[in-house]
Amino acid sequence: MTLNDQQLDRYARHIVLRDIGGSGQSRLLKSHVLLIGAGGIGCPAIQYLAAAGIGTISVVDDDIVSLSNLQRQILYSQAQIGEPKVQAAAAAVHRLNPDVTFHAWQIRIDRSTSSDFLDGVDVVIDGSDNFATRLIVNDLCLSAQVPLVSAAIGQFHGQIGTFTGWQNDAPCYRCFVGDAHDPDDCDDCATQGVLGAMCGLMGSFAAMEAIRVLTGFGDSQKGKLHIIDGMTPSMRSIRLPKDPECNSCGMPSS
Repeated sequence: MTLNDQQLDRYARHIVLRDIGGSGQSRLLKSHVLLIGAGGIGCPAIQYLAAAGIGTISVVDDDIVSLSNLQRQILYSQAQIGEPKVQAAAAAVHRLNPDVTFHAWQIRIDRSTSSDFLDGVDVVIDGSDNFATRLIVNDLCLSAQVPLVSAAIGQFHGQIGTFTGWQNDAPCYRCFVGDAHDPDDCDDCATQGVLGAMCGLMGSFAAMEAIRVLTGFGDSQKGKLHIIDGMTPSMRSIRLPKDPECNSCGMPSS
């Protein structure tokens, strides 16, 4: 893909990076990223992906903008309260970069969702707020063999990992969280609270990891979990093992 003069100017700061360059930027312009959730994590991720020139961004969210969202969901304004989040996000992306193709899906992912939903998608970012959705998204990504960047936040903390569990040497998201928990059990920011700026940090981190997958810059992060403590502040990284008995990606017993 040949970049035109306007693209050379817009993406110049990417192009001069040795590990991205013109070829990497061309890959971004041809890429398709699907985001699950347009909330605290999704908003900054959408913003940076659009600015980076991701060719196609699809967003799944069935919620509407509310006043309490505005403390952390930076794509939205008070004038958009009551508007579907995917519609408000589409308007924001058009303002940021009108060359980006945006698909708005005002639906909820559930067990009836087919992996065909991921046709043509290169990376999925999951910023949903419950384990049930996260595990469904994990299984869809496994079936379609699409890399999954999963990010989560709570109060002053965040965590993020990249999962490619169809590969023999890499875990999936279920290898990490297992099956022992209540599938609907997730920290609720309405009752637990969350620092708005932590959402910005984790959403931006998720966008960076998606761009890493698409362009191949730096070291592969598959199978690694990064844990951010905003109180300290500090970050530590751990390597997650593949669970041979995982119900999603484990090897079937003979």
